[in-house]
Formats: sequence, structure tokens, C-alpha cells
Amino acid sequence: MLFPKTNTYRQYIDLSGYWDFRVDPKATGVDSGWGEGLENTRPIAVPASWNDQFEDYRDYLGDGWYQTRFDLPWGWEQQRVFVRFGSVNYIAEVWVNGHLLGEHEGGHLPFEFDITSHMQREGNRLVVRVNGELDERRVPPGNVPEHPDDVYPFLSYPNVNFVFFPYCGIQQPVLLYTRPNGAISDVQVTTDIREGNGMVRVKVTRSSTDAVTVRLKIRGLGAEVDRDLETSSESVEVTLMVPHAALWSPQNPNLYDLTVELATSLGTFDRYTLPVGIRTIKAEADGLLLNGEKIAIKGFGLHNDMPMVGRGNARADVIKDLSLMRWMGANCLRAKGYPPSEEVLDICDRLGMLVIDETPAAGLVFAGTGLEKRYHMSRQVSRELVARDKNHPSVIMWSLSGEPHSRRGASQLFLDRMRKDMQETDKSRPFTVASMVGIDENAFKVLDVVCLDLYPAWESSPGQIKEAMAELATALDNIHEKFPKPVIMTEFAPDAIPGHHALPSEMWSEEYQAEVVANVIQVLRSKPYVIGHMPGTLADYRVAQSTAAPMGMAYRGMFTRERRPKLAAHSLRTLWRR
Repeated sequence: MLFPKTNTYRQYIDLSGYWDFRVDPKATGVDSGWGEGLENTRPIAVPASWNDQFEDYRDYLGDGWYQTRFDLPWGWEQQRVFVRFGSVNYIAEVWVNGHLLGEHEGGHLPFEFDITSHMQREGNRLVVRVNGELDERRVPPGNVPEHPDDVYPFLSYPNVNFVFFPYCGIQQPVLLYTRPNGAISDVQVTTDIREGNGMVRVKVTRSSTDAVTVRLKIRGLGAEVDRDLETSSESVEVTLMVPHAALWSPQNPNLYDLTVELATSLGTFDRYTLPVGIRTIKAEADGLLLNGEKIAIKGFGLHNDMPMVGRGNARADVIKDLSLMRWMGANCLRAKGYPPSEEVLDICDRLGMLVIDETPAAGLVFAGTGLEKRYHMSRQVSRELVARDKNHPSVIMWSLSGEPHSRRGASQLFLDRMRKDMQETDKSRPFTVASMVGIDENAFKVLDVVCLDLYPAWESSPGQIKEAMAELATALDNIHEKFPKPVIMTEFAPDAIPGHHALPSEMWSEEYQAEVVANVIQVLRSKPYVIGHMPGTLADYRVAQSTAAPMGMAYRGMFTRERRPKLAAHSLRTLWRR
């Protein structure tokens, strides 16, 4: 799915702003005809979660209805017009001018509808019903009625099966855009390196089989590469060679511009340009190779979670978080439990920040009722993730799931099927899961990198740092003996309540967090098969209420939710930059 562009042949407008909103706790709005228009509404900001905007809807996850109006810009009547949603959590049902366009299930990834036949010149009405209720059949699952021994051992409100808040609403931009008839519908780029030359394989898919000329151009960094070909096929593939290519890496995030044009004898009628980073990524038994050289991972998990907007889109927050990561000396992020926004990936491409890209299939349960539906939805979101993010050079690895409950059940077959689905589109990246069960994660048999979310001196041997480090060293050796693959510790920092200090250090204090982080890193650096570490989250974030989450917060960040540094942030910066 190509992100909309504005150029001579395509335009888009952002419908972000203040929309009309009302809740529908009895779910009567569809039968009452709300899709034709809403009354008795209150203003709401879009994009943003509704839970942090209204004090009376913090824990409300049922039906919420949105409405906005728009006029079509001049000239749009001659093109196809689409409405595109970047992320709606969890189910969206969409109407334009009273016409039901369809439904999409699954949060965090984009979907769109063709509204060409339903639009009018002025006074168009867009209505969206959103439902975010927790259900064991959904992905991620919630309200799991039976709690086997591999599900979180504490109850929470709302009853989630994952460690982040189940924000609801229209959480990424809503775009109205045009594209010409017979337009470019998709571009996929895969890169390789041969004898210092960049090999850029481009697959172009279009919405027509009329005879056209496909023109490909690569520009930037001194390169001028052109190729024209005639075709009447729906898709074409061609490989372009960039001599003496400037490779993409964290140290030098070099980007070329790839332009694809479609033309007939009457001239060009469509154009799409996207940045291309030429690089290779490969997992081997003893490391992760970027452009043929081993890389060491240093970074954080990242939650899209900020006061007022919840999981909504806020551009300044993106810049702030990535700026803090660079200040720390980090080179990698993992969006925990769901993928990062498209804008985060765009900036990571430009800054050279590596990304472990995770599907929204967090907290999967592989036993009990709802398994077939979870399986179907997990495969859907994995395909949607590749369709959205396949062209980003910053994405170096696919993570199938964040902390699946996979000690038993059909976890290996389930996750392997997800991997194979994604490989149908992209075979260029390694695969992993962020596992909380370690040696019992049988999916590592079919995956490329072992990623571990383990909490020594917190969830094991709490308060006993020395004993916990000895246990960690043994556990790592045992895991690597069973799965002889590169290891990344993707979570391990205990919670620290901001401003709580103790001497000697004690659990929940900033001193304890900093001490555990430093000790874990010392253990990890003694293991040659460990290729990276990501202490925890960059910043604290909201979770469901439970006895394990004071004030409804996870305090495992190196920064507060407001992005103020804790003691561990300074000590970790010293460790990384030494």
C-alpha cells in the first residue's frame, strides 16, 4: 500500500482536525441510521485516542462514532478518489454520504476505500464507527476467559492480555487522495550489493493492462540511472545497477530517489517517487550482518504513548523520541506490541535508526477458544505489515509477535505460518519473536534471531541482583545451546518510579533500575553470541490498572512519560558512549 503523494498527477489532503463524536454504549447506532449522519455530538481531535481526551471515557472500549465533512478540490472529479485511514483501533465501519463502504478489522495498520462513485462536489459527509472491545478472538486478544499457566498471572482492568493500554479511536491521519485511472498501485524495492555496485530490483504493479511505457529513474548522491520498458502486463520487474553505490547504514543513512512513471503516446500520466536505501541484512549463526559487516544492537522498545493524544499521531513527539535515542547513543528501536507509525519509519530511514518491526499480534494465546480466528487475524496483520513497510531500509527484521504465551499449544506451527505468509512478499529480512518464555519458545527453531524479554532481579530473584545475574548467565547459555542463533536481549529493565531514591538501592527506585541495567549489560557483553541489548522502553507508558502497575503506569522507561531522564538514562548513556 503506497503512501499518498502530491505531485502533478496525484494529490492528497489531510482530514485531521476536530471531528464530531459520540459514544454508543448499547450499540444501537447502526440500526438507528447513524451512518447517514450524527447528532448530539461533542468535538474530538483526530488523530488521537479518545481515552485520554475525555475523563468519562478513559476505560470505554465500546462503539464510538466519528463524523466530519469535506468538499472536493477543483479537478478531483476527473480522477479516482480514495479515503485512507492510517490506523483505527480496533474495528472500523465507514460510510460516505450515507453509503456503507465497508469494514476493516485490526488496529495499527492502514486501510482504504474507493469513494469515487459516492462523492459529490460539496458537502460530503464521512462517518466512522469504531469499536475497541477486548475479545479473545481478536489480535491482540483480551478478556481471555481461561487463564492457563502461560498467561499473565495478574488481573487487570481493562482485562488485557498484553502490557500496554488498549487505546481506541482514529489514531493516525485520515487522508483523502487521488490517483489517475490505470495508475501505479504498488512499488516494491529489494536491494543487493555486488562488487561495490548497488543492485536495485523494482517491481511495479498498476491497476490496468493497457499498453504503457514504464520509466524508472534513480537520482541522488551522484547517480543517474534510467530504464524504460514497454509492457501491457499488470506488473513488471526490473533490476537497476547503481555503480559504486553509497550504502545505507546507521553511520551513513544514504538515500536515493527512485521515480516510477507511466506514459503513453500522449505523455506521462502518473508518477510516484520514494526514497531507496541500498543495503543488505542477513542473520548468521554468530551475528547479524548489515552490508556484510557485523552490527551490535543498542536501543529501546518504543511505545506510541503520550499524554492527551494516547496512541495518536504527534509529529513533535516522533522527533523528540528519536532525538533522545540518538543522545543516548542508540541505533535501534523496536515498537513493542505493534508496529511504529509510517512517519516514524520515514524519519528512521533519514536518521539511520534500525527498526525491529513488530506485528500487532501481541500476547497471542495458542490454546482455548478463538484460536482459529486469532490465526486468521494474525496472518492478515502480518501481510498488511509487509505491504506497508517493505520498502523501508531502516526495517532490518520482522518480529512476528510481542511476548506470545507460547509455552504450549500450536505456537510453532502458528508463528511459522505467519513467517511463510510474510516471506511470500519479502524474503530479504530475518524473522524473530520477542519471547518472554525463553528456552520454551519453540518458534525459535524456525526463526533467525533469538529475542528475549526477560527481567532478572525483577520477575526472577526480585531484589537479589547478584543471584539474578548468575541465573541470567546460565539461562542465556542454555537458550543458546538449544537455539544456536544470535541473541538480542530486547527487554530487561525493572520499573523505577520517578523520583523514588534509595540507599542502598531497592526495587522501584531509580538506583535499583540503573544498577540492574548496568549489571545485565555486563553479563550480556560476556556472551559472544549476544549481538545486542535493548534495556526496556525509552519512556514510561500507560497500561491497564492492576496490582502490578502503580497508578496505571509501566515505569520501566529510561525516561518519564513526559520525557524527563531518570538516573538509568544518564548511566546507560555513559555505558554506550564509553
